[in-house]
Amino acid sequence: MIRAAVCPEYGPPEVVRIEEQASPPLEDGQVRVRVSAAAVNYPDVLLVAGQYQISVPPPFVVGSEFAGVVVEVTGGAGDLASGDRVTGTQMFGAFAEEIVVAAQAVARIPGGVDARTAAAFGVAHRTAYHALRSVARLHAGDSVIVLGAGGGVGLAAVQLGTALGADVTAVASSAEKLDAAASYGAKQLINHRSGDLRSALRDALPDGANAVIDPVGGELSEPALRSLRRGGRFVTIGYASGVIPRIPLNLVLVKGVQVLGFQFQDLVPDEFARNEAELGEMLAKGRVAPHIGAVYPLTECSRALREVADGKAIGKVLIDLSARP
Repeated sequence: MIRAAVCPEYGPPEVVRIEEQASPPLEDGQVRVRVSAAAVNYPDVLLVAGQYQISVPPPFVVGSEFAGVVVEVTGGAGDLASGDRVTGTQMFGAFAEEIVVAAQAVARIPGGVDARTAAAFGVAHRTAYHALRSVARLHAGDSVIVLGAGGGVGLAAVQLGTALGADVTAVASSAEKLDAAASYGAKQLINHRSGDLRSALRDALPDGANAVIDPVGGELSEPALRSLRRGGRFVTIGYASGVIPRIPLNLVLVKGVQVLGFQFQDLVPDEFARNEAELGEMLAKGRVAPHIGAVYPLTECSRALREVADGKAIGKVLIDLSARP
């Protein structure tokens, strides 16, 4: 028997409860992973609420990102073996003491990288890096505006944009989040709750920005789009504000900018492979690392989900499953 965080019905984070259940069965081409740490992502909140673009019928085990140790393999699992330290993602099932996944859904954790770092790194940093590198086409010397710069994807975009040599303007909702963004290289810091965002961006970037990374949506999107210079790229990643913005298309026409959506499956395979290799090397060499703002035990999974749902998280929120009864 294993413990798992189960969504019994759609609702707020508080509906999630801890249950004991049988360990998942193993099929050909799969591996069983004993989970050490799992990361909370905003889509986890939406799945529990029944508001994600893909529905998972309840009851289901919550969680999409994990790190741990392989404890069992089957035929078709390639060169993976028991004892391998791995990280991976799956639509659900990660907030449990064990998870069964396809062998191709996991990757070995580089030596010297701990489980918490590995669990917190995958979704946010991969999303941010692919968006910056292949969608925004960011180059050294470019200027980029990062909305939601204190959250998981936003803070990763600040860190990685800096690593790519860009000038980063961080937009966030509190001084604490902006302090975190500054510690990862943001040069201009804007609290959007302190005044008019468009005016603040105009003052910070009088010549406009080359790119905008937007994992937030809502009322922040339009002023950020207006802050692009001609030919700039606006990359929409998600809507953590809970509001999908409606952009006046005349802005796209008049400013000559591009509005682009980010999804992993849309990336050119060669570029995807290049980005993954570059990002993996940065992690292995310690050039980048996720900011872990809070860690909760499995029994407090609802609190962890609530912190992300309310936009209070700074960087990544983790579930620690290393301690077992």
